[in-house]
Amino acid sequence: MTDMEAIKVRHSVRAYQNRPITPELVEKLQARIAELNSEYDLRMQYIEPAGEVFGGLAAKLTGWSGVPAYIAVVGRKRDDLDEVCGYAGEKLVLYAQTLGLNTCWAGIFKRKRCTAEIGEDERLVLSIAIGYGVDQGTPRRSKSAEDVTDVKEMPRWFRDGIEAALLAPTAINQQKFFFTLDGDTPSVRVSANGPFVKLDLGIVKCHFEIASGRKID
Repeated sequence: MTDMEAIKVRHSVRAYQNRPITPELVEKLQARIAELNSEYDLRMQYIEPAGEVFGGLAAKLTGWSGVPAYIAVVGRKRDDLDEVCGYAGEKLVLYAQTLGLNTCWAGIFKRKRCTAEIGEDERLVLSIAIGYGVDQGTPRRSKSAEDVTDVKEMPRWFRDGIEAALLAPTAINQQKFFFTLDGDTPSVRVSANGPFVKLDLGIVKCHFEIASGRKID
């Protein structure tokens, strides 16, 4: 499965089967995490078992069930940390999908129960639940390409990128981003305030670049 194929089939999953991820897949995840941490100056950490991180009120509010493991998305405090975490974290999410695993970005969880190593100059941005889903999740309502850009004559690569961006997971499905095109140079910005909008921006950029084959500002 390619990253583009993963974008098309991946949906957020909150209910998981009661079984651990196989050691072979954990090894592959750890290797990919190490690569991404090195490339993007992060300290994402695979943690198993999840324990009570997704229990209690968090489970009642979001429907968490049976989460076997999670990725703690941690990085050095800096202005662009949320966006970088979104970009690199989504690369990991898509990789997990190619391995046959399911995931869900998690803003609501028991942060005090998280056992990740977090330095004084670092911040736990959020976590990613991971495991074998009870199902493959379901598609959600989405805006149209015309809702997130005012470009009238869209090159094929630009439309492909936007359509992939509209498949990106965003907090409470808010999709608060807007694309522009200056010549052949695409860019995207946050279009309104909301929870985790900068992190969402990183996720959206990841999807756009995979589908379009172009880097984005």
